[in-house]
Amino acid sequence: MTHQRHALSHAELGRLLAALSAQDFRLIGPHQRDGAITYAEITGVTDLPAGWTDEQAPGHYRLNRREDQALFAYAVGPHSWKQELFPARQPVWRAQQQGDDFTIELEEVLREKRAFIGVRACELAAMAIQDRVFTGGIAVDSAYAARRQDVFIVAVHCTHPAATCFCTSMNTGPRCAHGFDIALTELIEDGVPRYVLEVGSPAGQDLIAPLRLAPAAAESVQSADTAIAGAAASISRSLDTDGIKELLYTNAEHPGWDAIAERCVSCGNCTMVCPTCFCSSVEDTTSLDGLTAERTRQWASCFDPEFTHLARAGPSRSSTPSRYRHWLTHKLASWQDQFGSSGCVGCGRCITWCPPGIDLTEEVHAIRVTIPRDTRGTTDV
Repeated sequence: MTHQRHALSHAELGRLLAALSAQDFRLIGPHQRDGAITYAEITGVTDLPAGWTDEQAPGHYRLNRREDQALFAYAVGPHSWKQELFPARQPVWRAQQQGDDFTIELEEVLREKRAFIGVRACELAAMAIQDRVFTGGIAVDSAYAARRQDVFIVAVHCTHPAATCFCTSMNTGPRCAHGFDIALTELIEDGVPRYVLEVGSPAGQDLIAPLRLAPAAAESVQSADTAIAGAAASISRSLDTDGIKELLYTNAEHPGWDAIAERCVSCGNCTMVCPTCFCSSVEDTTSLDGLTAERTRQWASCFDPEFTHLARAGPSRSSTPSRYRHWLTHKLASWQDQFGSSGCVGCGRCITWCPPGIDLTEEVHAIRVTIPRDTRGTTDV
């Protein structure tokens, strides 16, 4: 799809964010905190992480200073936009005793106008996946649906992928193809950022109309396209997805799962940083005086031994190999049967934030090239 392209200066980016604030959008965007790029409420351009880039590898993440003032010269960090749409902890109901009776108050999620700033292509793909998970079936998650409404997305084409990225294998980046209201490509001129802006929706067009932006010059459009193409060409990590569902389904007993388990510590980091994992549990608490009780929904991880605990039988996946196998097989295989797509967008977070640096692309490759003859089944490899 071809979108309208406009020139946007650093100062005009500030005006664009101010225009969103003036329309009562709460701005959520990247900023530098605790040695990482995280997402939180911002007030404008001055809160964005100017002059920072990241260095990522399996089990490794560091921020480094740049010589310019680029605002988006990094890949994704430990936070994903999932935290805004499907919070790590969210109240469900609260019960209060009143004499011999009690009342139950359901938690209501109020609609709120929010603007997500700096969304990358892989993250747009992750949002689309979670939309299918939470709102695409018969049972709609009302809390997620309420949070998903009134979201304005300012995306950024990725021009600085990390060494752990493999979005090109998943067809999710680095170019933002759809799902945004406005998309930016950041270009640096004399150390100062400027942008080529693309309009992706009527809401995006309405926002920029008062700014009277000039059309992007042909050389700027060419520079932007070259930067995105260069980012795609620089991605060296890959995942062969050909026949991957059958590959994983027919190799549940592959010795590779035990080899992975020798390194996996079942910490659950991969599920916590993943932008598409959606498992949750509920926690009930009671006040010390016994008069108030609350139920809270919170993220859960299939790496937790208690995640599959059955009343009489105990955990159904009690070993580390079985838990890792379940996570990877669901993400790349059975997710396709459930939701019609892979559950992976190639963002590489699970590789970066895994303490021992387990790389799912390498593990799948290892299974693919070392399938024992008696477990090959009908898989075409």
